[in-house]
Amino acid sequence: MTRTIHAAVCAIALGVASGLALPAHATIIGGAVTGGSSASAGGVFVKVFPSPGAPDDLFNVTATIDTVGDNNQQSHNLWGFDEDQNIVLPTNFSVDILAPGGSLGVLTAGTLVASHYVYYDPVNANIEGWVDFDAPILAILTSTTNMNATDFLANTGVTYLNPGLRGLESVDFAGIDAGNPYRVNIDFTASNPGDYIRVLTAFSPSAVPAPGALALLGLGMLSASVLRRRSK
Repeated sequence: MTRTIHAAVCAIALGVASGLALPAHATIIGGAVTGGSSASAGGVFVKVFPSPGAPDDLFNVTATIDTVGDNNQQSHNLWGFDEDQNIVLPTNFSVDILAPGGSLGVLTAGTLVASHYVYYDPVNANIEGWVDFDAPILAILTSTTNMNATDFLANTGVTYLNPGLRGLESVDFAGIDAGNPYRVNIDFTASNPGDYIRVLTAFSPSAVPAPGALALLGLGMLSASVLRRRSK
């Protein structure tokens, strides 16, 4: 029994050390609605969390999301949530906006990315605004094809609906701010089924072991030491 418990603690500690099971939020660090009919209607930026939700200390709200896409929000708000963090791309991926130039391009295999989903799903309105991240933007995906190709980065706590028009249309704009590589600027006009983009940033410094996790790592190392002594 004692050996089993010690082994379990050590296994958990190893998981902490490798960063395999340490979900962290706060990679989206700000946002605002600055113009358009949705601004006049009281729209704001809201960072949401996959259900079950957690308090958002940045915006003083608790917002959860279960399903995104295809007219599920019908709101004047601009929304965003974090997807998979600090993932190594297994192959090359085409992107619609590549930093720093903002043109079509390719993110190469081996690139470390943190993924985020930003969307706007009103009945029929337009919006201007921005979203800030805790790491510089590498690329933005705005086309249905490129978003579908990177859905392996999706948040498993969210159901994604994939209408044929997911992404942006010709009247919409998304781009990396010329003076701030951590910010995406948007100008969307949407009705059915809404506008959606995926933003890929560099390594997210927020998605690292928390102090409690590091304490657990220390406990695991201590347990391993005790186990070795008892085995002698």
